[in-house]
Amino acid sequence: MGDHIRYCPVSMGSDVIADRWTPLIVRELVLGNTRFNDIARGLPGISRSLLVRRLGHLERAGVIERWPSPTGKGHEYLLTSAGRDLEKVLMALGRWSIEWLYNELRPRDIDATTLMWWMHRLVVPEKLPTGRVVAEFVHTAPVRTTIWMVIDRGEVSVCMQHPGYESDVVVTCPTTALSGIFSGIDTWDREVAKGTIVLAGPPRLTRALPTWFRGGLFPDEMREAEHRKLEAAR
Repeated sequence: MGDHIRYCPVSMGSDVIADRWTPLIVRELVLGNTRFNDIARGLPGISRSLLVRRLGHLERAGVIERWPSPTGKGHEYLLTSAGRDLEKVLMALGRWSIEWLYNELRPRDIDATTLMWWMHRLVVPEKLPTGRVVAEFVHTAPVRTTIWMVIDRGEVSVCMQHPGYESDVVVTCPTTALSGIFSGIDTWDREVAKGTIVLAGPPRLTRALPTWFRGGLFPDEMREAEHRKLEAAR
């Protein structure tokens, strides 16, 4: 790093996080993903070798620490105090993007697998049912696929193959309907009322399921931006 960079805080900070993937890796860590494979699943398109290099870079920069996993297999990557403080930087960047780049955002274009992975990270632990519950999500469009979410004693798993248990509740909808909810543009109640989302199962589960998840990172900002867009189109 040249001496001239040391005189500029923006340059110094950029040297830590200013590349395509590093802010997104920090985002995954902020969201609670500490294992290598979990971080990778949240970043479709990144190569494993590049992720290894970026994690090493963040460790050398003092943003993360690597610790042996409690399971005895592999490692976990934990944010340091400096790393946790970067959450404010990422949130500010996200809000700026919604404010100024909203028309270029494509929250409804997310694929079913990535969406379900995001959803499982947005669970509200105290709202989850006790015991094991299997929620089957039947995505009808744009690509028809079925993905299961298994909730067992507060732990949530996403299964691309049948988990071997009968489904307790079934959610049938196009992927765009769910992505609209988790981007903050739509709500469960509105989509269910329209018939876009169909919930099947015991009433105690169909009523409770929407409460198991919190909204995305910027639901209020997304709703406000959508409202401005609609107003401008009138």
